[in-house]
Amino acid sequence: MKTPHLYILLCLWSALQIPLQSQEPYHAYFFEGDEVVFEFDIRYFEEASRAGAFWKTDFEDIDVESVAIAGDFNNWSADEWRMKKVGEGRYQLRKQIEDFEDAFRWEFKFVVNGKFWAEPSETIRNKGKTTPTGSFWQETYNMELYTARPDTTADDCFFLPGYPDAEKVVLSGNFNAWDESAFTMQKVDGGWETCLSLDAGRYEYKFIVDGEWMHDPSNPQTVKNQYATLNSVYEIKRETQFRLAGFEDAEEVRLAGSFTDWEDRALRMHREGKAWVVSLPLTGGKHLYKFIVDGNWITDPANPIKEYDWKGNLNSVKMVE
Repeated sequence: MKTPHLYILLCLWSALQIPLQSQEPYHAYFFEGDEVVFEFDIRYFEEASRAGAFWKTDFEDIDVESVAIAGDFNNWSADEWRMKKVGEGRYQLRKQIEDFEDAFRWEFKFVVNGKFWAEPSETIRNKGKTTPTGSFWQETYNMELYTARPDTTADDCFFLPGYPDAEKVVLSGNFNAWDESAFTMQKVDGGWETCLSLDAGRYEYKFIVDGEWMHDPSNPQTVKNQYATLNSVYEIKRETQFRLAGFEDAEEVRLAGSFTDWEDRALRMHREGKAWVVSLPLTGGKHLYKFIVDGNWITDPANPIKEYDWKGNLNSVKMVE
């Protein structure tokens, strides 16, 4: 009678030996609702480095008492972002997405007991070769965070008409690194919809209907992608004001820039008090510009940010978010 029990125990033991790679890939972080969740799981780590030393220590020889996150976001501090223990060998730290103002690409590592730097194993996908200033390691985690997030009160809504029998429709684009599951759309009258909080910019996107990718049939603005199919294009512009103080004796002031292809007659400015002003909608990103005062091209005297173009001309820089 003991044989069946022994057989069952052997089967259970074998199941526990299945490599972790067969499970969901470990990323060191994931998104959950409006939060970024950093996760340290000791099962995915084999070695750690120690500050000031060139040899590595096996995790089997480390009694884990605390784990923190160090990276670009906290000047590689070894104890500022402390993690909370959530299970045997598992630690997490949750941060609100809204705490991060811009889209970014971070590099970070886990610090164990304030002195051991966990080295990413070969099975971890989001890592890269790097050498942070003042550090001796060569591999860190790469985290790309996009501040686009679902918001039922937002003005930027995406709608796919039809498909009443579809089980799942997803919105995917360069605003979320083409994630295939992050932005699930809601079924509404006449189709599927989701609204996002987005910064000004030019976005490419597609819908995924029950696993099938398709561009937006209601949007005529498209661009070809590397797969010889079409991505839909959505642009968000922000009303942006340019202001030139003084020059009260000038007869005419105009604005020219990368957004007008440097056309010198495109945008005429008007007097408002003791300044010349003009407003126009611009997409997010960097824009170069100059003022033209009675035919003379000048940079913005109130803007210290300037940049040379490929022709060697010095221009003022306007950043739109």
